[in-house]
Amino acid sequence: MHLMIPHACALGEAGRHAAQTLALPRLAALLGRLAPDSSLGSDEYSPHTPLELALAAQWGWAADTPLPFAAAQAADDGIAVEAKAWALLTPLHLSVGSDQITAFNPQALKLDEAESRAFFESLAWLFPADEGWTMAWGAPTRWYVAHESLADLPSASLERVINRNVDPWMPEARRLRSLQNELQMLLHRHALNEAREARGALLLNSVWISGCGRARPRAPQPDLHVDTRLREPLINEDWAAWAEAWAQLDAEPLRELLQRAEAGQPVELTLCGERFARHYRPQARSGLSQLWHKLAAPKGDVLAALEDL
Repeated sequence: MHLMIPHACALGEAGRHAAQTLALPRLAALLGRLAPDSSLGSDEYSPHTPLELALAAQWGWAADTPLPFAAAQAADDGIAVEAKAWALLTPLHLSVGSDQITAFNPQALKLDEAESRAFFESLAWLFPADEGWTMAWGAPTRWYVAHESLADLPSASLERVINRNVDPWMPEARRLRSLQNELQMLLHRHALNEAREARGALLLNSVWISGCGRARPRAPQPDLHVDTRLREPLINEDWAAWAEAWAQLDAEPLRELLQRAEAGQPVELTLCGERFARHYRPQARSGLSQLWHKLAAPKGDVLAALEDL
């Protein structure tokens, strides 16, 4: 069993304070039994999140080129990706403030399938099939396009911009900047947006482009479980809900992982933060050392491990 936990920590004073309130005895016991054997990421934010880097490593992807997460997600949505180069288009609202532009959580749009499809289909003239474009709708907040010009273009993960300033993550590739500008101009005063404005709904005024690249095969990972329950509360900075989600993780999947470890079964744990993903495996310990960790389960070790992500 390999448990991967994204959004395990948050940078910033509020996030650190929330982490200090956590009581995670099973995680503490596991960290006493396991040892970190690899780390991905750096202090300088990568356009790809540590979770994405960790998944790419599990799937056998070389990380020396942009990682094609759009194609992988499209395939998971049941789309025939073939050998095309795909991009994920995420509809969202950009809020223009006095000193920065902030990307709202796409879920704040509350798009249902019918409205999402109507918006997506209205963009079709930007992606003509006779010029080699393919369009595919995956979900209300997951739209896809494919074209040769999208192969290996660097793009920042959506996770880097939600509820944050988008300026540091705006695409460097001219092709993506041009496409994003065209999309924003088309959405401005769009009839569907006028209808949203009339009923007081948030405007869909932009699209974030990410995950560009050609589909790659993924090595099967039948024992891997990615538990995403920390994502929404962390993104929304709901620290009480984030702490409660951590308590649930400790009581359920981390309890199972600990029980397997205590039974001598092979287990792995990957904790993913905003800078690093750390992978843990069992380590050989003396009987006395194992007993001490089981009894002590020091909270400080957990806090240090989380803050180091």
